[in-house]
Amino acid sequence: MKSIRLILMAAGLALVLGPDLALAGPDVEVGFRGWGPRVGLSLDPDQVHFGAHLDYGNFADHVRFQPNVEFGFGDNVELYTLNVEAAYRFTAEWDVWSPYLGGGLGANIKSWDNGNDNSSDTDIGLNALGGIEKGLSNGDRFFIEGKLSVNDVPDVKFTIGWTFYH
Repeated sequence: MKSIRLILMAAGLALVLGPDLALAGPDVEVGFRGWGPRVGLSLDPDQVHFGAHLDYGNFADHVRFQPNVEFGFGDNVELYTLNVEAAYRFTAEWDVWSPYLGGGLGANIKSWDNGNDNSSDTDIGLNALGGIEKGLSNGDRFFIEGKLSVNDVPDVKFTIGWTFYH
């Protein structure tokens, strides 16, 4: 349980301090920009997941810091994930569909019920992600994303999400 708390504390610090510590040029916009919900499906374990993400802006040209938290249910496993991820958006135009690629680290806490015994396990996963997104006329953003994980966490995730900007 102590390792879980340390992982969550380190990830929380990365969420708060990461964008401020990044070396940025004069055209970079770092700081909280927006937030949004996300929902999707994962394979191995076969689950439905939902969660939320934050947009902390661009810390380099076209590179956005977007940490997220996801909760997965199904396949007799509950999965709680905190992802610290960044993505490169291939175009600066927001009113067109644009592909993006990225990656990051995820702290994954798995919990399952084995009859009379409840077990849990914590893993750090390496994620590669890609998707397509479009800025909407009201300033918000819609995206469709796929994610591959290297470690013993969901092998593949398919997610749709919406980001609300202030």
